[in-house]
Amino acid sequence: KADLADPEVSRAWSAALKKQGVAVLEMNSKRSDILRTIKPLVQEVCKEKIERDRKRGIVGRPIRAMVCGIPNVGKSTFINSVAGKATAKTGNKPGVTRANQWIRTNAGIELLDTPGILWPKFEDPVVGRNLAFIGSMNDEIIQMQELATDLIKVIQETYPRALGSRYSIEESDDAFQTLERIAISRGCIQKGEEPDLEKAAGLLLDEYRSGKLGRMTLEGPEGTEHE
Repeated sequence: KADLADPEVSRAWSAALKKQGVAVLEMNSKRSDILRTIKPLVQEVCKEKIERDRKRGIVGRPIRAMVCGIPNVGKSTFINSVAGKATAKTGNKPGVTRANQWIRTNAGIELLDTPGILWPKFEDPVVGRNLAFIGSMNDEIIQMQELATDLIKVIQETYPRALGSRYSIEESDDAFQTLERIAISRGCIQKGEEPDLEKAAGLLLDEYRSGKLGRMTLEGPEGTEHE
């Protein structure tokens, strides 16, 4: 989701991964020209296999590739863009894809859509927190207010003034107080004229995940400012 990420940090990730010999492509899977950008890279990565097939007299065999990753990062959206039609079910939440499914395309590529996968447990709690921020974990099992205040702290540290600009508020060093101000600014008020913090927390997380707070990245490769 390069359109939601901090472009400077994305460039740092690309450079770091390429040093490891990994082929990298920043992409927005909702763009219609995705096939034109992905196909040359696939051909380059698979050139040795294609050449072996050619020497054996096998020409035009589709390249078969598995699309895998953590939940809710756009795997099915990517597949639909490459295929040019809605063949894989999508949704803005984890767990939409339930089983493996082969998708044929007209580009000489067959793609295997797979359910999102996560580690059995997280050794580093920051990893779990970051996955919750971006919607790769089920919101129904998460304390939304606590998650929202954690997100406020991270944004204030890495992207200062982003929240103040978006919600027309004066940010506070107290993340809970900042969430209250967001609630009041957006009219999230419950009975008794009290700020509805649960509603404000959901709003904040939705706007963060959709890029309305700006293009942000939670972590960068080792040695960068976002490490």
